[in-house]
Amino acid sequence: MTAAERPVDEADRRNRAAQQFWSVVVGAPAIISVLRLVVEAGGELQTTLLLAANVNPVNLVAAFVSTASRVVSGAMVALFAISAVLTVSVDNDQRRWARPKPPLLVRWMRVVPVWFLIVTLLVAVVTWKILYLPLLLPAIAATAQLLTRTVDERRTAGDPPDDRRTTRLTLFALLLLGYYGLLAPTLVEAATTGEWFVVLILAAPPLLALVVTGPVLPGTVHLLVASGQLTVMIALAWTSYSVATAPVLPSTVTTIEVPGGETEHIRGSVIAVDDASVAILQEQGGVRYVPTDDVEAQVLCPSEADLARYRLWVHGFHIEDSLLQALGREVRPVTPVDAVCRATASVR
Repeated sequence: MTAAERPVDEADRRNRAAQQFWSVVVGAPAIISVLRLVVEAGGELQTTLLLAANVNPVNLVAAFVSTASRVVSGAMVALFAISAVLTVSVDNDQRRWARPKPPLLVRWMRVVPVWFLIVTLLVAVVTWKILYLPLLLPAIAATAQLLTRTVDERRTAGDPPDDRRTTRLTLFALLLLGYYGLLAPTLVEAATTGEWFVVLILAAPPLLALVVTGPVLPGTVHLLVASGQLTVMIALAWTSYSVATAPVLPSTVTTIEVPGGETEHIRGSVIAVDDASVAILQEQGGVRYVPTDDVEAQVLCPSEADLARYRLWVHGFHIEDSLLQALGREVRPVTPVDAVCRATASVR
């Protein structure tokens, strides 16, 4: 191969990698949204068709964004962090890398635009639970090393490296002091109440950020490539499963009047409402049509995943809320859960 052909091959590889990346980014949500309807319908074809006919595409996208954004953004952040470490490791150990082209994750990382990285990070910041936001620190440190490495390579040879290192260490020390100072009350309260998982998840990530950057030791790149790609595949599979099994419709309890003056509570999701009947996808399976005139009340009910496990706060924000949820509760405070929501199934 001549020297003139190599840039053409490299550009062609970049174009193919970009097409693969954007095909996954655009196509995966559409496929998973259809799978969600199948799972929500319990695998029944007629129920799936009923959901597809009554669930507006805009509502489906809104449900996907609201319930899957944190999971998808988490997988993307992990993908970017692992790919960034792989990229700098392959570049650093190029002499030992005998294959003609770099790994798939490296090719993807080289074509991802910076704006997409920033948008993904912002989505994670506003949708992740405050408890897990510190995990972004090592991910950012691993991903941002590509940018800082490029800047360092552009510096002139006359720039003193010791000054740059001193500046970085000073900045990192100040950031650590600010971080632990901000979370000190929460850390003390978590340690006092014995919530050691919370202490670990809040205190460890800033220190972990020191050791996640590449490159890895020479000669271990192939092992890192194999383990990294396997980890990404497992993460994507778990993400697909989590998103596909997330609810599409809100969980409600519908109270209806039955013969004899008694009432019945039907737990499930309302699919469609018209003048004649209300179609309810029951929690235990199956679709039930209830006359509209028999409906006495309906209430929204939280799922088990929405129930709080910790009584810890970070400057007025509950650690199990996302920033969006915390700001939303400032506008609309949480109302007490209705008593009929405590029933695990429809009872009569």
